[in-house]
Amino acid sequence: MKILVTGAAGFIGSAVAERLAGRGDEVVGIDNINDYYDIRLKYARLRRIGIDFGGDDAPFGKELKSTIYPTLSFARIDISDKEAMDALFTNGKFDVVVNLAAQAGVRYSITNPYAYLQSNLVGFLNVLEGCRNSGVKHLVFASSSSVYGMNSKVPYCETDKVDTPVSLYAASKKSNELMAHAYSKLYGFATTGLRYFTVYGPWGRPDMSPMLFAGAIMRGEPIKVFNHGDMMRDFTYIDDIVDGTVAIVDSTPAKNENNVLYHIYNIGGSNSVKLMDFIGEIERACGREAEKIFLPMQPGDVYQTSADTAALEEATGLHPRYRLPQGIDLFMEWFRSDANPLR
Repeated sequence: MKILVTGAAGFIGSAVAERLAGRGDEVVGIDNINDYYDIRLKYARLRRIGIDFGGDDAPFGKELKSTIYPTLSFARIDISDKEAMDALFTNGKFDVVVNLAAQAGVRYSITNPYAYLQSNLVGFLNVLEGCRNSGVKHLVFASSSSVYGMNSKVPYCETDKVDTPVSLYAASKKSNELMAHAYSKLYGFATTGLRYFTVYGPWGRPDMSPMLFAGAIMRGEPIKVFNHGDMMRDFTYIDDIVDGTVAIVDSTPAKNENNVLYHIYNIGGSNSVKLMDFIGEIERACGREAEKIFLPMQPGDVYQTSADTAALEEATGLHPRYRLPQGIDLFMEWFRSDANPLR
């Protein structure tokens, strides 16, 4: 298959692109490489998959072939750039698109709302239009567990109501689901949304708790613990996320009960963990206890996330492989290594 992976310099996107190219698919990766977080990590991820611009300032539009995976190429393109996206789809002739590009971060959406409209709505519309106009058979796109918002029923199931978001980020992801459904109904190509639950592991984002906690603990600095530690998250190891995403890429979507080629799946660890237990695992792996600053709940946060993954398991036969202690050990091994450019 020929597959477009957007967000290919990101945490999940680089891992998915590598998995697909590693098995021989023809993969085109794109990313705008913005500075939402330290770009050294984004360029290091690209170098890990054989994409090296010779520095940390890739020009827009220039395509490079991987020196590791013969079927992988990458170009710096912003999905919100309609002209560039139109040209990409016209020339690409993709069978499948995996849209993992988005402005991420719940708390960042409180202070920078326009970034989310541009990337997550305008950019996603450009992806949908590209799929429609170029005959793409299947669009797989990243949604988020944040769409469950104020839902108090756990574990979260795909059939639960998701009309009470508590952040603009969550609202933008729910909007993606609605937009995808409309395009599948109108134009007949398949769309599948994946509601990712809190992802962690090697090469993870530095604005997320594993990197923040590990870095502070190793430097002997205090960590911020929100809602006074009374929170729960369904932490999901990166390889389980990639397994699920690639399995959906490989699936042949059938029409749903409404006769539309549209589906939504949770991808999570199916094991909600108390925040203090998560911190305890990082402390164990670091070999030292963290100094903690306990703070109130932050705007946009929710008390608990928990994934019901029965639908994904039925569709793919997959079950989460990594439990928290193993995942944290693998994360910390990478965190301490020379591979981590932010160490």
